[in-house]
Amino acid sequence: MTRFPENFLWGGATSAAQYEGGRCEDGKGLSHLDYVYYRGPKIPCNFMMKKDLEKAISEEATLNFPNRRGVDFYHRYKEDIALLAEMGFKVFRMSVSWTRLFPTGLEETPDPEGVAFYHNVFRELHKYGIEPLVTMIHYEMPIIFAEKYDGWVSPEIIPYCMKYLKFLIDEYKDEVKYWLTFNEINMVTAVPWLGGGIVLDRYGEFAMPAGRKGPPNLNKLPKELLQRWDQLSHQALHHQYIASAMIVKYAHDTAPGCLIGNMFNLHHLYAETPSPEDEYRAHEEHEFNMSFCDVMAKGYYPKWLLSYYEKNGIQIKWYDNYETILAEGKVDFISLSYYLSAVVTADPERQEKIGQFMRQLKNPYLKDSEFGWQIDPTALRISLNDLRDRFGLPIFIAENGLGAFEKPDEEGKIHDDYRIAYLREHIKALADAIEDGVDVFGYTPWGCIDLVSCSLVSMSKRYGFVYVDADDEGNGTYNRSRKDSFWWYKKVIASNGEDLD
Repeated sequence: MTRFPENFLWGGATSAAQYEGGRCEDGKGLSHLDYVYYRGPKIPCNFMMKKDLEKAISEEATLNFPNRRGVDFYHRYKEDIALLAEMGFKVFRMSVSWTRLFPTGLEETPDPEGVAFYHNVFRELHKYGIEPLVTMIHYEMPIIFAEKYDGWVSPEIIPYCMKYLKFLIDEYKDEVKYWLTFNEINMVTAVPWLGGGIVLDRYGEFAMPAGRKGPPNLNKLPKELLQRWDQLSHQALHHQYIASAMIVKYAHDTAPGCLIGNMFNLHHLYAETPSPEDEYRAHEEHEFNMSFCDVMAKGYYPKWLLSYYEKNGIQIKWYDNYETILAEGKVDFISLSYYLSAVVTADPERQEKIGQFMRQLKNPYLKDSEFGWQIDPTALRISLNDLRDRFGLPIFIAENGLGAFEKPDEEGKIHDDYRIAYLREHIKALADAIEDGVDVFGYTPWGCIDLVSCSLVSMSKRYGFVYVDADDEGNGTYNRSRKDSFWWYKKVIASNGEDLD
């Protein structure tokens, strides 16, 4: 007997910004992620500063913007969906591009060609019996909100966003049952430009000196810059919470057949030593990470977070009637991305910013991916049990996977045993968690068809079961081919998670 529920939703995940392409075609506008430019292998690109945005605008004709190309799902959606169906997908996580429907974000009515495109995609998915799981906002927003409105820091964005979100529910509620509001909502506090369209003026000269590879060194930031970072990002987060709760309530009132979840980036954190100080620091980090679900699933700010704001001088300008809005807009399920665990210390000389995604400290008991991400399936099981006990809601694994540099061999094949090994162990951990009594109802590995990497804004870092013939400069046929993991995952789905060999 399988350990997975009979109707478990196996599938894969993408985002419009990294996958769709079709830049400026049929009326599409540009989002703030369309201004993130490629800077070279293993150099993070999404830590954008004011000077970076100015360069992207002034040198737009000569810079390389991979997100604008994606991998051309816009024209190849039928071919790609057929590949998903061949693997046996039950669900496909995708996002809708705000700027394909409302090109500048200021329009009163949506672009009809954009509206038709998503109807066509949903229709094609249903033809094969694949449920769409749709992320309403997968980071991207119309560029005007980042340029002129301080991104999500300004409450002025909320009415424009609500017009877009309500349209999604009204237009597609009969075709889409499962929705997510904001992708990895906690990333606005870790990468302000990516998650919130926030431009920070000076932090890069300290944290991202010229030529630095890997994550920025936030330990080098002056205290006043960290305070500004936290102030802006948590204000933006508050407005995202408001928009999320508003659309959840609207969907509950107008589309009772729909289920709406949150989505946050889960990273389990270990104390570096058993010292009480390190243990408490790990506890702080854990409470911080869980607070993103507390607000969206319980409908209120936890006292711990309000105390954190007070201790750190973060002064939120509360949205009118916010307590009622949050209480009335609680999500139906928890969804999450999980890639790695990390280690934290209370040592002030080595302590890292709370909520930071990539960490410098390493766990000696774990192996690293070639991008320095520590591989830890057991932490997924631990965290799922914790989420069960804390919220008592169904859980969906919306992202999980292994990024790697890949090139076809002489026969044009990709032998990605390393990906199969990574996913096998995480699926085992997921099965163990289900046996522990955790209600997990779906699993969608990230980048099921190769797409543009979020952190590096490149094609070099690949996650998919399907290889896309394209390089970082946009060269290639963009033809699709099946990796070894394609056939393995097909077998996993057909056996409902039992055959992992």
